[in-house]
Amino acid sequence: MPNPDNRADNVERLQEAIHNTMENLHEAEDFLAAHADEMNPKDVRNLVAKNERRRRAIEGFREEIRDEAHDARDRLQ
Repeated sequence: MPNPDNRADNVERLQEAIHNTMENLHEAEDFLAAHADEMNPKDVRNLVAKNERRRRAIEGFREEIRDEAHDARDRLQ
């Protein structure tokens, strides 16, 4: 039997994902600020690229939250 589509905690889970991703992004930025001059340039580029992917992921999570809010309004009507 398939699991029911329970979206009750989607926004909460998305907000937690945003929080965790932002923490990782800031930690990486702090690490780069302190150690980039000691790092292999390729590693620096990789970390910068990873942070850019994190920023895009955060925007995606925010878009999903907006979609959830829109869906919730539709269900109430």
